[in-house]
Amino acid sequence: MRNQNSSVKLLDYCQKRASDQIVPNPAVVSSSGWDGVHLEFHQQPTFATDEHHHTMHVLACGLVDSSNRTASGARSLDGKRSKERRGSEDIAIIPAGITHACSWDAPAQFIVLAIEPTLLKTVGQDWIDSDQIELLPRFMSQSDRFIRSILTTLKEEAETGGLGGHLLIDGLKTALAVHLLRNYCATCPQPLHHSNGLPQRTLALVKDYIDSHLQQELKLDDLAAIAQISPYHFLRLFKQSMGVTPHQYILQRRLNRAKYLLRSSELSIVEIAAQAGFCDQSHLTRYFKRMIGVTPKQFLQSRSVTHKSL
Repeated sequence: MRNQNSSVKLLDYCQKRASDQIVPNPAVVSSSGWDGVHLEFHQQPTFATDEHHHTMHVLACGLVDSSNRTASGARSLDGKRSKERRGSEDIAIIPAGITHACSWDAPAQFIVLAIEPTLLKTVGQDWIDSDQIELLPRFMSQSDRFIRSILTTLKEEAETGGLGGHLLIDGLKTALAVHLLRNYCATCPQPLHHSNGLPQRTLALVKDYIDSHLQQELKLDDLAAIAQISPYHFLRLFKQSMGVTPHQYILQRRLNRAKYLLRSSELSIVEIAAQAGFCDQSHLTRYFKRMIGVTPKQFLQSRSVTHKSL
């Protein structure tokens, strides 16, 4: 049942610091500029919220403290109230529009991820009528390791950012949407048909686009639009065709461009990092060392030694 009581607070995570309406302290970490999702990491004292509802679907995950304990408490979802187990991988699901309240009986740490309902509709468009997509509420008393892993990875991205951030977020939110559609919706999607990957002409268009835009922030939605399929199908078919995810492929292409420029140009490492699409020299150095085995500076020095020996 969806509550239409106008006296109940309405939280819209598209608005800045929306959660300040219901928690004692502002979020410690908050994402910015993520299309379709918003993440917050909270450290709060003992508290209880007023009744409220959200314009977005919300996932919540309690985190253990330094003593490996989670804070106990209770939650009300759509008029039903329950004490919660709140184990380290337990997840609460609060669908958009339902009345919600929760209490924490001790200081607590937790992650909140708000998801635009249109994300589930976009990802699920190949399997199910969008009008039939209904996310089911869930108390924080059952574990879901997959969701917990995605939430903690998104928290790290919100804290540190880095190379290919938008593409990483796009991939994670698409995988999360598929997981929710499969496991937590009233109507289950139909199984996907097997495929041999992207058509060669489509794959060539995508690869050309990537090579032409390596200096820019590449987004999964843009790549999927070139292929004219949903982001989830694009992820799956691209990996079938190339053996790696779009994020991994783009990183390989950027490293290849950096290697080429290191060999053939007189540009500084800072300039090469920018032309290859890395955030800065430190990002280039980190991934170059990890994937190539040496730093860009060491790679340049080995090139100089080779030239001298010739």
